[in-house]
Amino acid sequence: MSSALDRLKALTNKITSFEGSRKENIAKLKDLYKRLKIDEKIPKFEDLFTYKAMNVTGLSLQAQDLGAIKENRYVQIICISYDKEAKGPKSKNSSLGYFGRSDSISEAVKKDVVKFILCWRFEKSFMTLEHYNDMIATVDAAS
Repeated sequence: MSSALDRLKALTNKITSFEGSRKENIAKLKDLYKRLKIDEKIPKFEDLFTYKAMNVTGLSLQAQDLGAIKENRYVQIICISYDKEAKGPKSKNSSLGYFGRSDSISEAVKKDVVKFILCWRFEKSFMTLEHYNDMIATVDAAS
């Protein structure tokens, strides 16, 4: 009985920790959204999550060299959307922000851009989990 209770406590602590991290992440993301002036392109914060993916040019997002400058490139935040109705290419890339040449970008802006992308991806992951959890619940309810 004790081990089942211990597992339940551990799971509860983990879920609570994730929810706390998620709230902190959203606060950071909202701050970066304004600081990087993305709110000028996308006035409603919630609309950021209509995109399927987000990336950056000119900087690395690989774990081993996170934030490293890719020489002779321009730093841009790129968002990707998909159009199921399109006859040609289904994906569309849009720039959310342009920050200049990678070799002349300030350390502060570089950090903010990388953090913005990672925070967006973190929240988008939670939204995806919620989506699939709801779909599973729908299938279970139909059974």
